[in-house]
Amino acid sequence: MNTGSSSAVPRRPRQIEAAWALTLAAVAAEVLVWVLGVFVVAPTGLDELTEHTGRSGAITQLAWSAGALTVLMAGWLAVAARMRAGRGWARAVLTVVGAVFLLFRVGDLGMDGIEPAWWAVFNALPDLLAAAAVVPMYLPEARAHFPSGARRTA
Repeated sequence: MNTGSSSAVPRRPRQIEAAWALTLAAVAAEVLVWVLGVFVVAPTGLDELTEHTGRSGAITQLAWSAGALTVLMAGWLAVAARMRAGRGWARAVLTVVGAVFLLFRVGDLGMDGIEPAWWAVFNALPDLLAAAAVVPMYLPEARAHFPSGARRTA
C-alpha cells in the first residue's frame, strides 16, 4: 500500500535547492533594482529619460527596457529550472553568467560617483546573488545531480 510518503522521484540535493533559491532571489532583486532605479532613486531613470527624450520618448524607452528585462529574466529562470532538473549544460551557463555579472560589477564599482553609497551596494545585490548561486552547484553532493559521461561504469 502506498501512503504517499514515498516517491519514485529522487530528492534533489539541498545544494541544488539552495542554488535555485539564490537564483530566484537574484531575479527578484534584479527586478526590484530596475523598478527602484526607474521610479524611486533620484535621479530616477524616468526623470533622466524625460529630460533627454520627452515624456513620450521616456515611456517608450522604459517599455522597451521592461520588455527586455522580462525576456532576460524569463530566460535566466528557464536555464535555472533546467539546472534544477539536472542538466549540466545549464549549470555551465549559470556559472558563466554568474562570473560575468560579478566581473561587470567589480569593474563598475565607483564609476558613477553620483549615486548614494547605499544604492551602489543595493544595486550590486543581484550580481552577488547570481555569483553566490554558482557555489552550491559545485559542492560534492550537488555534483552527483548532474550526469556525466565520464562517470559511466562498465
